[in-house]
Amino acid sequence: MIRPVLTEIGIFLIPFAVYAVYLFATRSGAFDQMHWPLHLIAKLTFAALALVILSLVLLANFSGEPPGKTYVPAHLENGKLIQGFEK
Repeated sequence: MIRPVLTEIGIFLIPFAVYAVYLFATRSGAFDQMHWPLHLIAKLTFAALALVILSLVLLANFSGEPPGKTYVPAHLENGKLIQGFEK
């Protein structure tokens, strides 16, 4: 369960990392407070949230089995163990 959480946190941090790399590349001083105004942090946060929502929607729609497939888990039937299978 920790891997999806860390993945989403990483996706959230992408816009901030890209902006920090831009500041380093232009030698603007990435740690100066004047390069991180509140309105820019808000825009980066909205972009990060959009990326997270997009990744969750894509994960929900395009992961797992195709529609119509049903997995029947292993179970006991008349005292015999029946292995799991797809219908």
